[in-house]
Amino acid sequence: MKRSLVVLLVAVLLLPVGSDAAKKIRVVATIPDLADMTRQVGGDLVDVTSLATGVEDIHAVPMKPSFAVLLNRADAVVLMGLEAEHAFLPALIEASRNSKIRRDAPGYIDSSVYVTPLEPPTRLDRSQGDQHPMGNPHINLDPVMGKSMVRAIADGLSRLYPENAGTFRANATAYTAKLDEHIARWQQEAAPLKGKKIVSYHPDLIYFAERFGMISFGTIEIRAGVDPTPGHIEELRQAMLRQKVDFVVRELHYPAGLAETIARQTGAKLVELPAMAGGMPETKDYISFVDYNVRTMVKAATAR
Repeated sequence: MKRSLVVLLVAVLLLPVGSDAAKKIRVVATIPDLADMTRQVGGDLVDVTSLATGVEDIHAVPMKPSFAVLLNRADAVVLMGLEAEHAFLPALIEASRNSKIRRDAPGYIDSSVYVTPLEPPTRLDRSQGDQHPMGNPHINLDPVMGKSMVRAIADGLSRLYPENAGTFRANATAYTAKLDEHIARWQQEAAPLKGKKIVSYHPDLIYFAERFGMISFGTIEIRAGVDPTPGHIEELRQAMLRQKVDFVVRELHYPAGLAETIARQTGAKLVELPAMAGGMPETKDYISFVDYNVRTMVKAATAR
């Protein structure tokens, strides 16, 4: 795969780059949430592309040869961080042959730098899975964490282009204020969620749950990246019955059958949510993504 990435990269590098794009700062983001945040911060100064469309698992975004080409021409790459993209991004950056965006280079913008992650690991081995080696990386599910991500993006772009730092920081301040307005509304709307217990397929709802007062009861996976066994599912089912778990949440990129079965057998309500912007037609940007998840959960909590 890496060989094919390099071969296609060499071929496509011979193509001309449009003059309009050449005038702008070319940024590649790993997921649509980060692409939207970067557009909000960079405004007319940036041209932003997202590798993921929003329907993928962030831990397993398919590596396309065209991604190496995008990264080769990028002035910056913006990633979630906390090793969320470890299964695809390092190989793509290596194939891109772009020293500007290698780890620790100025163009490598990690959106998690101002976040203290939940679920820090006490030890790591293959039996524990390897998808969350730095703690839980799914910070985009919490809009307050989203503000920290915006700050990291603004700081990263400002380091790269100090002559535009004032614009980046002003745009970040304006967007953060907009997020604050929505967060206040979401907190009010999410009042029916307080104290509700949820089981998700993967442990990516914990930031959302903590923000809106829910209780993360468990996951269908044994641990992040470790597929469920019949024994684990039976233990989970019995525990859910004893504790009267309210919801089973299936993130849309995970299979439906097992989540549906567990919900039916335990009496929990099944809720299906995207894990990033773009995962549903209604979630075209970061704010509409969070809004969709809050509204969908509240609708499930208040339905009779």
